Amino acid sequence: MPTPVGKKRNSAHAAGDFSSDDAPPPVVLITGASSGFGEACAHHLGTKGYRVYGTSRRAIWNPAPKRDSPGNGTFQLIPMDVCDTASVDAGVDTILKTSGRIDVVVCNAGFGVAGSVEDSTVEEAKRQFETNFFGTWRVCRAVLPHLRRQKASYLVIVGSLAGVMGIPFQAAYSASKFALEGMAEALRMEVKPWSIHVVLIQPGDFRTEFTRNRIKTTASGQNPAYAASFTRALAVMEKDERQGPSPEKLARLVARIITHPAPRLRYTAGTMSQRLGALLKRVLPGRLFEWLMMATYKLN
Repeated sequence: MPTPVGKKRNSAHAAGDFSSDDAPPPVVLITGASSGFGEACAHHLGTKGYRVYGTSRRAIWNPAPKRDSPGNGTFQLIPMDVCDTASVDAGVDTILKTSGRIDVVVCNAGFGVAGSVEDSTVEEAKRQFETNFFGTWRVCRAVLPHLRRQKASYLVIVGSLAGVMGIPFQAAYSASKFALEGMAEALRMEVKPWSIHVVLIQPGDFRTEFTRNRIKTTASGQNPAYAASFTRALAVMEKDERQGPSPEKLARLVARIITHPAPRLRYTAGTMSQRLGALLKRVLPGRLFEWLMMATYKLN
């Protein structure tokens, strides 16, 4: 195992750039790094000189970096299926055998399921939770013993603004992200004695592959009771996602968080109007906020 983070590394860490530092760079694990937030974070942290390992279910382990120019987004893609405990353990073991440590973990792997509650089976809802919630749980369990031993580490969980306000026809997705809220709150207190900083990021709509990869439940759109409203609401979501900010904006936020000596629990990210929505939910009467949400998704 390399020596613990020294003064020189702490100084570089504070500056957020290790590209010219002689000390071994901090090691970062990012799940779901084949596209979207994960890929953007992997590239951005690679430009800062971090040693980054991204994961993908379909990746084939190759010790050579994905890009071969240090400081220009270098990161390595390793196979990991967050729905499979053995796969998660194997991925973490690969990093430890290669780099000897993990300093930062970004739990990002996830996807979206669309459909009304009535038109979504329990099995479809479970599939949503298996990746978004239990996938994060598996990764946390696999890395925490190592993070505790070395201390002064970061565990960043990518939640969603949909985890603080329910989105119509995305009930399973919202529920999985609401669950991450409770998990992150509890975990942060549990691991504080070991100086592990647990942070939850709540993104709004961004311009990523999330839109194309969204899965509609088998019965969604077929039930005449919901078909028209489902179509209208989904059209609003997809428009907002296509016109959303680039995922590089979130990558820059992650870089700032993991150089902060005492980051707070929650950070929002996205357009100002969507971030304001989370604030309005806390201050407006429930009935008024519900009306605004229904108006936003053309359900009034």
